[in-house]
Amino acid sequence: MIGEQMFDRSWRIVQGLWRDWAGGGSAVDRSLGPEALVHLRRRMVECLEARGGEASARARAAELGRHYLSLDVDGRRRFLLLLADGFGLDEEAAKAAAQRFAAGEIDAATLREALAPPRVRLLTQFTALPQGVKVLVDLRAAILGLLDQKDPESAVLKGLDADLKALLTAWFDVGLLELQRITWDSPASLLETLFVTEAVHKIKDWKDLRDRLDSDRRVYAFFHPRMAQEPLIVLNVALTKGIANSVQQLLDEGKPSDDPAAADTAMFYSISNAQPGLRGIGFGNFLIKQVVDLLRREFPRVTTFATLSPMPGFRRWVDQLPTEDATRLADPKHPVDPRPELNALTGPPPAEAGRLAHALARLGAAYLVQAKRDQLPLDPVARFHLGNGAAIERINVGGDRSEKGWRESYGVMVNYLYRLETIEANHEALEAHGTVVASDAVRALLDTPRRFSLFRSAG
Repeated sequence: MIGEQMFDRSWRIVQGLWRDWAGGGSAVDRSLGPEALVHLRRRMVECLEARGGEASARARAAELGRHYLSLDVDGRRRFLLLLADGFGLDEEAAKAAAQRFAAGEIDAATLREALAPPRVRLLTQFTALPQGVKVLVDLRAAILGLLDQKDPESAVLKGLDADLKALLTAWFDVGLLELQRITWDSPASLLETLFVTEAVHKIKDWKDLRDRLDSDRRVYAFFHPRMAQEPLIVLNVALTKGIANSVQQLLDEGKPSDDPAAADTAMFYSISNAQPGLRGIGFGNFLIKQVVDLLRREFPRVTTFATLSPMPGFRRWVDQLPTEDATRLADPKHPVDPRPELNALTGPPPAEAGRLAHALARLGAAYLVQAKRDQLPLDPVARFHLGNGAAIERINVGGDRSEKGWRESYGVMVNYLYRLETIEANHEALEAHGTVVASDAVRALLDTPRRFSLFRSAG
């Protein structure tokens, strides 16, 4: 409910601002039927012709943007398809420009302009408008949503997505981002955003949120100057004594706050992308590194930096293993497939079920260390942290006893450890050789052959 309210409020503000630029506007066909589509194409061409001065250009761009914001779901889809299919690169003109450049008839700047699809110029015009960059970020989120549906007609949107991603990558260079700590005294609108953007461990209510912002907790986020009230990526940190192995204990609202000055460990327990439209534009690794630097200065006693991370694809991977692989991985000395027993449970096995717990630990180690695609870990969270230079420290069976944790990973979680002196070496080992760095305890769980039929294809 909060997310829907924030979304509606955000778009009402943008529409109001852009109405001022566009000078009002008449009602539109919200589904963008054939006649309206012809009119829209004409308006897009007028935007590209850039007649008049800067004010006229902004007015036309604002009118085009307001048109999009006024459409329903089908109308927005048709808008994006028109932009993608009708204003792509003119290949013949591009070839001619390349030939003229090779002949020395035009300079590099003219060639670059000729190689830019008209839709890129249209998109760039939005940046001159209030909240224009935010609208383009959300525009890409809409495109990604259509692409994720694997609609054949939407395949034409791939080129538009590539163009928009390239623009956003340049605009959201990490050097332009500002790191801020979010506290209970932050604006209410920003605190509301945390409810919506928390993708790992759902925030239940305001009391839960306040607990996550307590004295032994930290929440940091990156912001962009053109989206000053919109976090881009959010990192949650708990200051603890020792490495935590249970998210329920870590987030226990009844537990008294610890003295942060006595902490020796910083636990990164959630990192969430707050802007779906920036997917694939990575700056999470820079966020973690900057937060580590901040915490080291504020708390000199904190020398251990670790995560308590989910394994979102683990259960699906286990369920897809051939019986032979599952039994051998779970316990080569007593080859019994543990999945029937696991699937009969509704939550992590109790402590007395040591055989099942041991099987989950072994399967978890194999999944994180050996299951790969294109040399990189199959698990997306593992790819992120190991790619940042972390190492696998410990497998935690029963680390997440929530319904979601059981559904996605049989309740198993993992600690990734960031040793500052080995971050670069770990990163290079993974990128160059596909080597996953893990502790001796995790490696001890891997006394089985390394090659299994689904290790390079599951997912």
